[in-house]
Formats: sequence, structure tokens, C-alpha cells
Amino acid sequence: MTRRTRPRAVKVPAGAHSVHIPRQRRGRSSTQPFVVVIPERPSLLGQIGRFLGLWLWDNRRSLAPLALATVAAGVAAVLHLWAWWSGLFVAPVAAAPLVWLLIAPHRRPVPPSVLRWRLGLAVAAAAAVAWLALAAGFGPLAAPLPTIWLVLTVAAQVGWLIIRRRG
Repeated sequence: MTRRTRPRAVKVPAGAHSVHIPRQRRGRSSTQPFVVVIPERPSLLGQIGRFLGLWLWDNRRSLAPLALATVAAGVAAVLHLWAWWSGLFVAPVAAAPLVWLLIAPHRRPVPPSVLRWRLGLAVAAAAAVAWLALAAGFGPLAAPLPTIWLVLTVAAQVGWLIIRRRG
């Protein structure tokens, strides 16, 4: 075996297959051979993760209430860990949607259907902020709070999907 026909050792990363393309006869004799590195097939867990990530990205607008509720649970956990008393400052904010509901109709009269929508949204917003205050004070995993979070999240998600389908 001569120097020209002897294969050269090429380092290939672990977990990859390589295909060696031999040198061409023409050209400079000191040129390095081409090596094409082909990655292995991704694992089943990687494929599932990629599928879920793409599905979540494609449906990101439809899942906005779920994302907002998840962020609220994380914020409540951080508030509880840093300063449990922060719930005392968040609690009065829960009354803001109900105060808005009392003030808004006096500015301009609205039909009963709009009033029902406003009532539903104000009650839902007040319940969500009240949950945030309780979760910040007692922790998001305190006895009834995960169930209330789940009920509020499902109600918001279903309402969001119904409203989006109509429009």
C-alpha cells in the first residue's frame, strides 16, 4: 500500500456516521479528503419533543389563556417564595374589575347582551386576581388553589376558543 492509496485517519464526532469520498486523481497532492458527516436519526424523545414544540408554536394564539394561566402560577410561586406578604398588596386589585363594572355603564348605556359579557368578564378577572393574591399569600399549591386554577383556566380556554371560532 502506498502513501497515495493508504486511508487517512479522520476524526468523526461520536454518534455520527461518516462517508469518505476519496481524493480525485487530479489536483494538488497535499489536499485533504472530503468527509461528509451525517448525523444519526434523532431519538424518539427528541422526535416527540420536536412534534410537541411545533404543535404548540402553530397553535400559540389558540392557547393564549393556558399560557397566561401558567405564567400566573409561576409568578404566584415566585411571589410566595420571595415575599408571602405580597398577596396583601395584590388582594385589593381583585376589586378593580368589579369597580369598573359599576362605573362603566354610567358613562354610556349598553344593551343587555353587552352588560352580560361585561359581567362575565369582570367576575372572571376578579376571580383570577383573587386567586393570584391567595396563591401569592399561601402558595399556589395550597389546598383548594390548584383546583380553582384549573377551573379558571379551563373556563378561560373554552371561552377563548368559542369567541375565536365565532369571529
